[in-house]
Amino acid sequence: MVEARAIVGLGNPGPKYTKTRHNLGFLVLARLAERNGLKITESKESKALCAFGSVAGQECHLLWPLTFMNLSGRAVKPFADKQQIPLENILVVCDDLNLDFGVMRIRRDGGDGGHNGLASILESLTSDKFPRLRIGIGAPRRKDDTVDFVLEEFSKSEWKSLEAIVDKACECCEAWLTQDIEQVMNQFNKG
Repeated sequence: MVEARAIVGLGNPGPKYTKTRHNLGFLVLARLAERNGLKITESKESKALCAFGSVAGQECHLLWPLTFMNLSGRAVKPFADKQQIPLENILVVCDDLNLDFGVMRIRRDGGDGGHNGLASILESLTSDKFPRLRIGIGAPRRKDDTVDFVLEEFSKSEWKSLEAIVDKACECCEAWLTQDIEQVMNQFNKG
């Protein structure tokens, strides 16, 4: 029997946040659903949007928590429990202030790195043993500006590069579904 798999994109619900840096996980999942012809619906298991179908030839759930970033775990845990998805089969896609714009890092497990969405998922799942794909958004000039920075829309110059970055993140997600994570790390953890 093939174990269930899920890719979770982190962001904040509502049109106000659609083009913000903190919604990069949502943007990646939307493109992934589009690339694979998946229909997005409301989840019956949790406060989230979801899609299910073949991604890179593998059956996979896509999940967009609608709980706001700081409470993402409240959507991920009930969904994972109901669908019986092992932790190692849940890939979380999120933005990262600690990485330069466009740089990607996929890891097998780890801490939250100061990301409130990851912190919420770690707390809800009571484990750090789930993979995550962090995509760099750069950092604000001043540490005090962090909240404003992540909730701002991408700049015009960033938008020009964003399509290629989102496509590369989709390729990484698809590779994660079909390859050993060490191979995926070697392929995408560059720059």
